[in-house]
Amino acid sequence: MTQMIPAWVNGTLTPVEKLEVHQRGLKHKAVSVFVLDGQNVLVQRRSMSKYHTPGLWSNTVCTHPHWGEEPADCAIRRLREELGITGLYPALRDSVEYRADVGNGLIEHEQADIFVAHATKSLPVDPNPAEVMQVEWIGVYDLAAEVARRPARFSPWLRIYLQDYQDRIFGSLVRV
Repeated sequence: MTQMIPAWVNGTLTPVEKLEVHQRGLKHKAVSVFVLDGQNVLVQRRSMSKYHTPGLWSNTVCTHPHWGEEPADCAIRRLREELGITGLYPALRDSVEYRADVGNGLIEHEQADIFVAHATKSLPVDPNPAEVMQVEWIGVYDLAAEVARRPARFSPWLRIYLQDYQDRIFGSLVRV
């Protein structure tokens, strides 16, 4: 199935096939979600079947809205599709831009809307094995320290989020 996502082509937001966006390194819209329980964050390990960054740990959800889809709707949809999470309504925290090589000649150049949702560790989570191979709750301080210590285990965007945008995402929660 071809997925058309919003990308800028010659300065105009245009529907472009997702793989082509990454092959060409086009700037495109993205959505990242962090589900928090106090100072803990739900992270996921990407399925080995993902076409880029398989097996790496990342934030709760990282995805692309479909062409014409609102970012908040995308966040809710992907929480359900990737992790079986329902009943959360993430709030927009910020919007950031980054560019990262994700391997195999693919580039993520994203204008990412960052959403945060609050839950408890008892939140029912049912990962879709085509998307996610493992989930874990980890303290934000511990996550930041582990990313600094062993960066190759984590998605490039999570490394960037924690290095460059930590305060903007987590506010006063984290000071590492």
